[in-house]
Amino acid sequence: MVTQESSAPRVWTIAETKARLSEILRLAEQEGPQRVGTRNPFVIVPERLWRERAHPASATLSPMPMGQWLVANFPRVGELEVPTRRSDREPPFAKKIEESAGEAGA
Repeated sequence: MVTQESSAPRVWTIAETKARLSEILRLAEQEGPQRVGTRNPFVIVPERLWRERAHPASATLSPMPMGQWLVANFPRVGELEVPTRRSDREPPFAKKIEESAGEAGA
């Protein structure tokens, strides 16, 4: 049905596709991608094949939970400087607050 004697693959019409969707899906699984339409062509492929071609590296891997993905892909920018916990240290935004208050009063 899908394979013809010529080298050109069969292109299903929209009417044929509506009438024979189950068969086209079965053929896509068994024989490969099925083409539908001529003016606005579409290709029907099994999801497994779509995933393999869309994301080749992750096709064989199971989806990673979001939390694990975030930890694995967290940006590494180097060492962070942790401020001291002294009681006499200056509040981190004290200068900004003073500047804002001075501008508001002027």
